[in-house]
Amino acid sequence: MAHAIVPPYLLARIAAVQEPTWARAAEAARSTLAAPRHYRPVRSRLRLSIEDDGTLVAETTPAPDREISDAQEREVLPGVRVRGEDDPATGDAAADEAFDGLGATFDFLWDAWGRNSLDGAGGALLATVHYGQDYDNAFWNGERMVFGDGDGEVFTGFTNSLTVIAHELAHGVIEDEGGLVYRGQSGALNESIADVFGALAEQHALGQTADQASWLIGEGIFTDAVQGDALRSLAAPGTAYDDDVLGRDPQPAHMRDYVETRDDNGGVHINSGIPNHAFYLIATALGGKAWERAGLIWYRTITTGTLSSSADFTAFARATLAAAASEYGEESEEVSAVRSGWVGVGVIDDERAAEQRG
Repeated sequence: MAHAIVPPYLLARIAAVQEPTWARAAEAARSTLAAPRHYRPVRSRLRLSIEDDGTLVAETTPAPDREISDAQEREVLPGVRVRGEDDPATGDAAADEAFDGLGATFDFLWDAWGRNSLDGAGGALLATVHYGQDYDNAFWNGERMVFGDGDGEVFTGFTNSLTVIAHELAHGVIEDEGGLVYRGQSGALNESIADVFGALAEQHALGQTADQASWLIGEGIFTDAVQGDALRSLAAPGTAYDDDVLGRDPQPAHMRDYVETRDDNGGVHINSGIPNHAFYLIATALGGKAWERAGLIWYRTITTGTLSSSADFTAFARATLAAAASEYGEESEEVSAVRSGWVGVGVIDDERAAEQRG
């Protein structure tokens, strides 16, 4: 299953537009929906740091192994290799932005949680840019990141957003840890965890605390013609965009607004707003750097090997409570924040929370 950043319901909305001024975008969306999304040695580096007493410390840490290819506007992978780990910048914005985004995501995973690449074992980070003509998406195909250039009317391209890059790479982490079935609530969790990791990677790169962050996914990928800030908002699901052509962001922030649909694999991109907002509530309640406590709890939840691949929201909430208790203690501030976050979005109620304490 290939995972894409732009949900099919948004592309379908663009594809249906009849206005002549949006003709290129409509055709690009139709082509994107029809296009296939094929699914399919450890390096190290020297880091220097200075201790409080002035001592210079040298430490060998893992380094990314990146390779960027150019599809040259064809829908064929991998394309022509244009940059490897030891090569200089190409001068092609998409290729160099992809290279930098892969590196920033690698650094985030290692610095935050000690994870060496997507597979935890230093696996190569592969990406292809300039996929298709006016291709309105970016996706993870199980092996590499693939970026379209956008149509220029709705989407500007996808390599300039670290949240997009880290979101798609996060699907690789999720798959390596056993995966979550890409349908219904487990699929929405799959999308949500990728959004969470995408937001945290950007915050890590910018050195932001939870209260400083935008909590937006895909900020900057819309053109100025679109009335909207991003694809999704963890802080306020349903508010990322509100445009005459694209419509309004359909994400709910609470279980009372859960969307029952057969589209989009049972609403995986829509209902992910609920666990997204739960994480935002937890991270902002704990404060500080969100990857250090809230993010660690999410990471522990998917890496302990106990989470079912078909977990629904309630099962995942219970698993995060268990992870928080294991990491910080049953009576900890972290457990309280996790419980309050899930109660706040209606996934667990006070009675269920009491059951967790018991």
